[in-house]
Parts: sequence; C-alpha cells; structure tokens
Amino acid sequence: MVYLPETFLAKLENLHSDFQFDPAIPLPVDLDEAAAESAFKNDKLTIEMIIAGMIRVLVEGSPVEYLAYYRNFILAVKPNILKEFSGAAILKSKNKDFVIAREILNALKALFPVKPEVLLLDAVVLEDQFDYLRRNGKDSAAETVLKEAEEAYKKALSVEEILPNTLFNAGFFYKKLGDYPAAHEYFSEYVNIADDEMKKAKALANIRGIEKRNLDDERFYHAYTLIRKGQEDEGMNILRPFLEQHPDMWRAWFLLGWALRRRERWEDGAAALRKALELDGSKADTRNELALCLMEIGDLQSAKKELEIALTLENENIKIISNLAILCLKTGDKKSAEGFFRTVLELDPEDLPAKSYLANLGLDNV
Repeated sequence: MVYLPETFLAKLENLHSDFQFDPAIPLPVDLDEAAAESAFKNDKLTIEMIIAGMIRVLVEGSPVEYLAYYRNFILAVKPNILKEFSGAAILKSKNKDFVIAREILNALKALFPVKPEVLLLDAVVLEDQFDYLRRNGKDSAAETVLKEAEEAYKKALSVEEILPNTLFNAGFFYKKLGDYPAAHEYFSEYVNIADDEMKKAKALANIRGIEKRNLDDERFYHAYTLIRKGQEDEGMNILRPFLEQHPDMWRAWFLLGWALRRRERWEDGAAALRKALELDGSKADTRNELALCLMEIGDLQSAKKELEIALTLENENIKIISNLAILCLKTGDKKSAEGFFRTVLELDPEDLPAKSYLANLGLDNV
C-alpha cells in the first residue's frame, strides 16, 4: 500500500472530472511493500502498477471499505477498460489461453459485477473452454468447466434486462447439451426481441427443427445427463424408448453409441455410431468414437480410416491425434506413434497421456 499526494494526478491523462481523489486512502500496488516504496521514492511508480494492485484487491474482495473507491478510481483513469479487457479476453479465448482469459474476466466481473455484457462474455468463454476440453478428451476437467458455464449462463439470464445475444447464445448452449426444452425457450424469447435478422432466422430454424421432431421433452437431456455422469445403463433405459419415437435423430444414436462404448459393448456401440453417421454425414466426434469401438473389435484398418477422416475435420483435435498414436502402437509403428504424440505435445505441452506414452517408449518427451 502507498499514499499518493494529489500532485500525482498531474501524471494522469483524461481523468474523469467527476472523480474525487482522496490522498488519505492507501492505494494497493502490484509490488511487494519494499519494491513499492522504492518505486515511489524513485519516481518509478506507474499508474499501471496501482491499477493492477486495485484489480487484485477487487477480485479478492478485501479491504471492503475501499472497494467502491478503487473501482471508481480505475473507471476514472481507464474509462475504456470494459472494451479493452473484453477484447483481450476474447482474443485469449480464441488462442485457447483460457487461464489468462479467465483472469481478465475475473477483473471485469469485479469492476462490473452486474453488467450484462460481462456476464455473457464470462459464459461464452467458459463454454469455449468446455468445448476445447471435451474435444480433446479432458473429460473430468470438461465436466467441471461445464458446471461453471451453466452457472454463468444462469447469472447472465437472471439480470433484469437480458441482452438479445444472451438468449441467442443460451439457445445454442442448451441445444448442445441436449436440453431441447430450454433451447426452445431461449430461442423463442430471442425471436421476440431479436435485433439481428440473420440470427432471428437461425433461431426460428432451430425452433422449427425442435418442434418438427417433438424434441421439447425432457427425456433426451435426462439420458444425456445420466450417461455423462457415468450412469450409462440408466441413461440407455431412457434413451431407447426415445429412439423408438425419434429413429432419425443422429444425436440420440451418437449418445447411445457413446454409452455402449463406455460399457465396452464394442459391436453394439459401433452399430449405433454407424447409424449416427448414416443420418447426419461426417462428424469428427462420431468417427472418433466409432474408431475406438473398431480398435477393440480388432478392425484396425477401418479404425484408422475413421480417425484419418476425423482428423481432416478437426486437424488440431488432441483426442483424435492421441488415438491415431495409440492405433500406430497397436500396429507396431512406433515411429508414427512418436510423431503423433509429439504433435499432441506441441498443441498441449502439459498433456500427461502423451508424456507417459513417450516415456514408456523410452523417448524424451520434452
């Protein structure tokens, strides 16, 4: 903490005129106490150091008596911080740097705790992280982030004035989870307040698709939730009657195949996954799941074909690349397996399975 004289404000440009600086209030600095004192004495203390310290305090929520002052100070000095930080969070999320993206979002939520735009951005970044983890086989971590994303969407949908984009994004989020009743609800609400004709058309198309297939019941989502939690048998007991009524729904066949594969019923799983492909063409996740069943059956050539097609669809999918490496090991092609595992580590240097396999092969995994 440091105390700044009022003359320090002369260094600041574009300071909001409504802000009242109080030199009696200690300001946190993003340095330890000795370094802060040294920086202050040597005129090397910057406003960025102070703002970083204030943001840290706001995120931590203590000391409570100064939080409002620190928030007002930051907004006075950095009036465009919402736009700047939002852009930075989006960029980091696109680059798959979710740790930094979420740190930036924590700062935004501390500065703007009920801002609808911030709540939506938080939900979208968490959804992006969930997609990334699920796509790359990090199932446990994906499940944790999914719960956070669901909570974030609930918060974004609970504000008094819900943004149209919040409803639009929520529709697709819940559709992805198989919660078609919720997806139908949010798409319908979006259509009523739509501010974008192209998005409105997409929402209407999704509403018609859900209604045409009579998907606005709870069974599919219930089955998906059970299977996701490892209760495959209970989920399949709900899913099979659902499939009798909706035999052309590829997602239901995929879900059945996924559950059967997890129960190590390889032949049945492969049949269900082939049905899913037949109904909706080529999907990377479906082909990857089918390849896992085929590998266990012993049809390595067909498994390789499915994985190679899947990789053309998602060429940076770590889960698919790892499975190709494992397939190469099964065929005795250790050189190709090493190449695939090293590709995985290029995409994710902390991937433990790839490191473990390379270590077992007696190779340097760094």
